[in-house]
Amino acid sequence: MSDRQYILLYKPYGVLCQFTDDSISPRPTLREYLDIPEVYSVGRLDFDSEGLLLLTNDGVLKHRLIDPQFEHSRTYWVQVEGTPTEEALQKLQHGVIIQGYRTKPAIAKLLDTEPALPPRDPPIRFRAHIPTAWLELTLTEGKNRQVRKMTASVGFPTLRLVRIAIANLNLANLGVGEWRRLTDGELKELRAKVLPRRLR
Repeated sequence: MSDRQYILLYKPYGVLCQFTDDSISPRPTLREYLDIPEVYSVGRLDFDSEGLLLLTNDGVLKHRLIDPQFEHSRTYWVQVEGTPTEEALQKLQHGVIIQGYRTKPAIAKLLDTEPALPPRDPPIRFRAHIPTAWLELTLTEGKNRQVRKMTASVGFPTLRLVRIAIANLNLANLGVGEWRRLTDGELKELRAKVLPRRLR
């Protein structure tokens, strides 16, 4: 279908992952950054999280990406309070219990250096005597506030959360609040990853 839309957006901190807000005190929404009718985010990022969003009006692709039975990778850079131990990383990798549910195995590693990210507005809170560290986490599921709950469960609360990749798509060449359309190559690779051959 020629009217299908496939958009990547770098969602800023403090923006709702939707196009309207009917609350008494409306908050910033995607409408302030993107005005393309009838596209919807594939999965969500919390108000206080940042990073990569995929938006589309392709219902089949969206279903395959968000339905838990069709596992696909999502990668995050996570700034945490304290420096995670090897034991904590092992727990994240093997699955932790959050609200009675054991998370699926994940890839969790400590980053040697702080990733090159734009500064957050507002900045995170710092405590003078408590160090922070950055993790890279790759999950194949996306339950509500899962990354924050996972790091808290092993004793290292999340301070900043940035999604950097969804399947083969990433934040490269996008500034905060910027968007672009998928290239033909990106779309072809994505469809090959998540759709059976008969649906590509």
